[in-house]
Amino acid sequence: MVEANFHPFRAACADAGNEVQRGIATYRALTGVPPEEADIATDSNFDCHVLASILAAASMDGGALPERAGLSGHELAALLDHHFPSVGVKVSEQLLAFKCDENDEIAMVRDLLLKQRSTEGRIGSWLAAMIARRAIEPNHLWEDLGLRNRGELSRLLSRHFAPLAARNNNNMRWKRFFYRALCEDEGLVMCTTPVCTQCNEFNLCFGEESGESRMAERRRDVLLRTARPVISVDWPV
Repeated sequence: MVEANFHPFRAACADAGNEVQRGIATYRALTGVPPEEADIATDSNFDCHVLASILAAASMDGGALPERAGLSGHELAALLDHHFPSVGVKVSEQLLAFKCDENDEIAMVRDLLLKQRSTEGRIGSWLAAMIARRAIEPNHLWEDLGLRNRGELSRLLSRHFAPLAARNNNNMRWKRFFYRALCEDEGLVMCTTPVCTQCNEFNLCFGEESGESRMAERRRDVLLRTARPVISVDWPV
């Protein structure tokens, strides 16, 4: 039995190398493969990939894993037991007692997602909480969820929150779309112009979201640093 406060699930050093190693180790401990080798052909495999990715990204941030992932300790234990039973992770008593102190912003996004669930079981409620928590991080949402590209985020939302995903028919950035949906549901207007193409913030809502995943990018940076030759200079005295 593996304690969930040992290496892949505990906060370690905050330098970039350990961040990458911690994220990859967390993902691999849960799935048995590195993120780039994930098989997501079936919905069940895709769900496990998504959950492992979010937990890996949360572990890279340091601090208490449940808080970074948006779950209570008991929710984290239930998720691990249900979706990764073969790993045999036992959540420590300290983490079990953890309760999330969510702010209003997180709660609003979580409730928006909860109202739009399209799959059965507890995974929808876990994902709603996890997505809402990760949405307050500064990068593209797919990056802060630890996913490999934006397409995986679109698939995730279309699968588990289909009614909400269907409303994004213009392919707006998902984080921006969440806040626009919240405003519309409250009868408010977030935008300064009625037509998106006439708006000065068009690129903020619809701009490019491609690039490397957080783990791939940081892993590459670490490899480049370690491969760089060290040049010593003997200064005259």
